[in-house]
Amino acid sequence: MTTERTVPVWSRVGLAGAVTAVAIGVGGMFGGRATLASAPARAMSVLAAQPGDVPAAIARDVARDEDGAENNPAADEFTQALYDSVERGFEYLKGQQNADGSFGRGRYGRHVGITALCALAFMADGNLPGRGPYGEQVQKALDFVITHGTETGLLAAETSHGPMYGHGFATLFLGEIYGMSPGDRRVRDALVKAVDLILGTQNQEGGWRYNPVPYDADISVTICEIMAMRSARNAGIKVPKETIDRAVKYVRDCQNADGGFRYMTHTGGSAWPRTAAGVASLFYAGIYEDDSIDRGLDYLMRTAMPGPDGRLSGQPHYYYGHYYAVQAMYLAGGERWQRWWPAVRDELISKQSSNGGWLDHHAGGAYATAMALIVLQMPKRYLPIFQKQ
Repeated sequence: MTTERTVPVWSRVGLAGAVTAVAIGVGGMFGGRATLASAPARAMSVLAAQPGDVPAAIARDVARDEDGAENNPAADEFTQALYDSVERGFEYLKGQQNADGSFGRGRYGRHVGITALCALAFMADGNLPGRGPYGEQVQKALDFVITHGTETGLLAAETSHGPMYGHGFATLFLGEIYGMSPGDRRVRDALVKAVDLILGTQNQEGGWRYNPVPYDADISVTICEIMAMRSARNAGIKVPKETIDRAVKYVRDCQNADGGFRYMTHTGGSAWPRTAAGVASLFYAGIYEDDSIDRGLDYLMRTAMPGPDGRLSGQPHYYYGHYYAVQAMYLAGGERWQRWWPAVRDELISKQSSNGGWLDHHAGGAYATAMALIVLQMPKRYLPIFQKQ
């Protein structure tokens, strides 16, 4: 039985964003009072303003966000079918949690990254440790992730595959937990160590790769680390601006002439999942107006627009791609969000299994269901990471 609920739509900054702003104080988004990550970025954050210039900075920020989805919901964002789908997804996901608090089975059993994504899916509905109908699931996931933090800061269980993927998602999870509920000292300690590991493993090109060594890089791992650092910085953890600048340069160097992004900086074709990740990473680096973003968004609209035919559903990295694409469209706002949201919402609902979950044949049901639930709950506007700040 499903009970229709009222979903809050926060003010321009948002409840979580307001708390974050107070926690950070007036300073640069990624340290100091430098402007946002790259010269082509024309938008200026309130947090990067001089104390005496905050009203002017707010005016600029509001102007920048006029088209953003944060304050301009799409028509009929929520439907009863969406509510029903999410509730069924929650119940399926709850049943996928292992006794030790982890999520993931088989090849990806006891995986910190999948565990983090599942917890974020519950948090996207406002559940936190000790709060909400799925607060217990979030708490158990948190305990699992913290338990598997090493002295080096790496977050990984023994079955982890490509540990920097999992580390990035797990660090993002800790950043969101700490930003929304900063009472657990264990979370801060693990988060600081995890961020320090990210900072210390950036390679010369500016990116990251599967293992915590600064030798190689690809765009898919790099976006995981950029989101993790953004979440941590939102929660008040220091992240040097130069680290972000180098990461932005790496992402830019992966863009092709058609607007899409290749896997690494050397030659390669474009693909929509990594293009979605590339555009999202620029947004999370604090860049909101930029030719690279516009070209990437246009590429996504041309090649990956969801629809009733579900033409992309059989492609690799389907859920991964939509996870980042919906974030990119949400942050872009305007017509792109108005068109993208109902299309991806309806497509994902149509793909839900009778047991309430979604399935990725490579990474499993917990992973696919977590990704689908995060996408479907974007308009709830709960998680701080999805807000422009």
